[in-house]
Amino acid sequence: MVGPAHPNSDPFHAGAEPPWAPGPAPWGAPPPPRAGAEPTSRLLPSRRADAEMADSELQLVARRIRSFPDFPVPGVLFRYGQPGHVGRAGGGTEGRTGPRGPGCRGAVGSAWARESAGLSLRARDISPVLKDPDSFRASISLLANHLKKAHGGRIDYIAGLDSRGFLFGPSLAQELGLGCILIRKRGKLPGPTVCASYTLEYGKAELEIQRDALEPGQKVVVVDDLLATGGTMRAACELLGQLQAQVLECVSLVELTSLKGREKLGAVPFFSLLQYE
Repeated sequence: MVGPAHPNSDPFHAGAEPPWAPGPAPWGAPPPPRAGAEPTSRLLPSRRADAEMADSELQLVARRIRSFPDFPVPGVLFRYGQPGHVGRAGGGTEGRTGPRGPGCRGAVGSAWARESAGLSLRARDISPVLKDPDSFRASISLLANHLKKAHGGRIDYIAGLDSRGFLFGPSLAQELGLGCILIRKRGKLPGPTVCASYTLEYGKAELEIQRDALEPGQKVVVVDDLLATGGTMRAACELLGQLQAQVLECVSLVELTSLKGREKLGAVPFFSLLQYE
């Protein structure tokens, strides 16, 4: 279910829309929910079966998101949370930084955040999702089904973000019959590239894409494993804008809603499978 994007107060988005904004809602996007919509129990049998299957797949994925206390350093809270509904409109991901960043990620397969500005942030370990083939398959299926309903055949490429976006990007692209392009940290790609920077708590980081990765006007969906503060995903959208590509949507497996990362993307829709405070 796609809901309205959150309000955006970022002056970057004031006035004219950025070049990578999608403009009007794409053809085939599901309509917004209306008051008095029928509950699942009153849907037509085929629609009810589809909804029940999606819920079953979502629960399969949610059961594989685990948490640990005091990792990677004391004071970091890894804790189970209740998943939200399938898919919401909005946001972005965080900078991949060391232990000093507010939206930090630690070891491979985990995502973490420290208490910041009086807000206790919870992070999630996706390793069990990757370990369990049924859970991983369900996560790809749910993301692919959302994109099919939202955009039909309009997507040209899936863009995976360095580094755990690479775990989901190629599988999602293959499920949709598309190619996958890579957005990497600076210095990791050969040949001519274009670069975009984003701000961390203690400095800046940069992303790159190969200059010939896309043609002007091609339509892209950006994927990562987790959305937190939104800096990385926004930088990826700006990077794709330099190539005159159109970002139809950004998607992730997990979203940390307390960090309001979705607001960083302005008019670009965002979809996450699981939402946690």
